[in-house]
Amino acid sequence: MTAGVLRPPVATERVAGHDACAHGALQELVRDAAGRTPDAPAVHDGPITVTYRDLDREADRLAAALYARGVRAGDRVVIWAEKSVDVVAAMQAVLRIGALYVPVAPTNPTARAQLIAAGCTATMVIVDGVGDRCGTGDGWASAIVTELDALRAGAAGLPPAPAHRPALDDPAYILYTSGSTGAPKGVCLSHRNALAFVCWAAAETGLHAGDRLANHAPFNFDLSVFDLYGAFHAGAAVDLVPTALAYSPEQLVELLEPARGVTVWYSVPSALVLMMRQGGLLDRPQPPGLRVCVFAGEPFPINDVRTLRRAWPGVRMFNWYGPTETNVCTSYEVTEDDLGRERPLPIGRPASAATITLDPADAAEGEIVVTGPTVMCGYWGAPAHQGPYRTGDLGRYDGDGELQYVGRRDAMVKVRGHRIELGEVETAIASHPQVAAVAVVVVGSGLEARLHAAVVARPGQRPSLLALKGHCAARLPRYMIVDTVSHVDDLPRTANGKTDRAALIAAAG
Repeated sequence: MTAGVLRPPVATERVAGHDACAHGALQELVRDAAGRTPDAPAVHDGPITVTYRDLDREADRLAAALYARGVRAGDRVVIWAEKSVDVVAAMQAVLRIGALYVPVAPTNPTARAQLIAAGCTATMVIVDGVGDRCGTGDGWASAIVTELDALRAGAAGLPPAPAHRPALDDPAYILYTSGSTGAPKGVCLSHRNALAFVCWAAAETGLHAGDRLANHAPFNFDLSVFDLYGAFHAGAAVDLVPTALAYSPEQLVELLEPARGVTVWYSVPSALVLMMRQGGLLDRPQPPGLRVCVFAGEPFPINDVRTLRRAWPGVRMFNWYGPTETNVCTSYEVTEDDLGRERPLPIGRPASAATITLDPADAAEGEIVVTGPTVMCGYWGAPAHQGPYRTGDLGRYDGDGELQYVGRRDAMVKVRGHRIELGEVETAIASHPQVAAVAVVVVGSGLEARLHAAVVARPGQRPSLLALKGHCAARLPRYMIVDTVSHVDDLPRTANGKTDRAALIAAAG
């Protein structure tokens, strides 16, 4: 292995039932499916559909091309491109060499893509020739920058790349997230990390070869791990949602038309709320083929959860929780029993063979700490991660033994001398019947600091500041009542679809 590649100790505990689910490593999922059902659809990309046989062969061809250009086991390959069949094949090709793929969403500017490539000392950067991504230019250090079409064209006539069988604890890919220092932070995941989650998730949702999973998330977001590898594990098909459509509500709703055949949906709650509010999702009958709807990444407003649960009585619904560093580590299934719920959904009970503890254990609430096979190898460029992972999230158990998400440790703020958890203020405002979504930020500092709420009102509604203050006064101490409110059409989002609090602060300031 190249120096610096993070690996857990050799004595890593193996968890029964989660040692790759009879697969040797991630790349074996496509190989196995191609052997079982070679003519079954593997990837849908708009009008393009490729079978498992075709995907398997294309991955081998691209692996040969990568090897011919000097990519070796342990190297990092950045893939900065729009989602496509070719990109999926390229990711598989990187794994077949024993290298690590590093997906970068096409919405990232050149400077950030270069920062990521430099941060992981990439050997190669694969681009798709679109816009700014088509030129090599300066700033890529020693990485070879190549267009995907050129890589495919250069694969003709090459001998196969040498077979490589990585150990389960070898790293497979790096997902870059925003870092607290302002620089991207690379979360390094092993084959075991991914497969422990994928195999649990496939069993939990009952994935089978006839399923068609909608891939809403970008490949650099951990939600996509289920879409891709859950499908490959089951021999099912994954349907790629283009980046341009990720927050186009009417077009997203069209993906659930019966003719499309989507059976499993997984996205952040804000995408579903957008589809409900602006895409006409609830103006249509329950999608006849849809059998599973999963959401994760942020809290789902309880009013909207109840509405969707009521509208889709025949669809299994799951609320999954887990940071990128652990993928999904808790799960809660939303049932008819939740139709009368007033408080936020629980994040549930341990998933993916994880063990969840709270620190301190003897307090009403504490930091969520995760142990198990999905916990990352570590952050790229830092020492390998050892032991439990401290999420920085606060949780508490409800009366039914379900874990409730309380908020972030680092979302704790002080306003006029009082410590305030912003999530608690948001929960109070979100329970107002005229509020569809809300985010609360602190604007200013010192004596000038104030709590500001950006509110998305329900259609035809516009709750006043006085009304929201009165609503909060019945639920919160005086010092937690918002000082100002702005009405917005939608909350700004980061590239991963989460609320962009920095943008809200800038707009309110």
